[in-house]
Amino acid sequence: MDGSVNFHRNWTEYKNGFGDLNGEFFLGLDKIFEITAERRQELLFLLEDFEGDKRFEKYDKFAIGNEDQQYELHTLGDASGTAGDSFSRHRGRKFSTFDRDNDGRSYKNCAEESTGAWWYSSNYYCQFCQLTGTYGNNDYEKGVNWFDFRGSYYSLKKAVMMIRPR
Repeated sequence: MDGSVNFHRNWTEYKNGFGDLNGEFFLGLDKIFEITAERRQELLFLLEDFEGDKRFEKYDKFAIGNEDQQYELHTLGDASGTAGDSFSRHRGRKFSTFDRDNDGRSYKNCAEESTGAWWYSSNYYCQFCQLTGTYGNNDYEKGVNWFDFRGSYYSLKKAVMMIRPR
């Protein structure tokens, strides 16, 4: 929302959550797992660029694995919205941080390279979206970006990820 919270954090911080619920925060992977394991959830991304263009993308199913499964993004339903479907390319990926490299690449750590933490891809590109990058960083794949809305060289002004029961 404003860059006041650094999202380039370690595994334990992402597991437990951090930030201020009245501002920028990450709920915590353990909490997200518990919520998505308890009942069916849907996922909504709200995105805004610096020109005031607001977009959204909704996924009709969403669930992640537990810590033993490295919080794998194992359930992601159909997408609809105005931002374009950049997140489904991460389906089946495990969560990675700079100190817990689960991206499936032996030659680099996408979380370290992208200055964030996410369900990074194991193909040529580390990610097609990342909401945990460095706010305002327009270097390739380093900011808060969504490939199908403004690309990998544009760090968005605002990005919100929300879940709710379906």
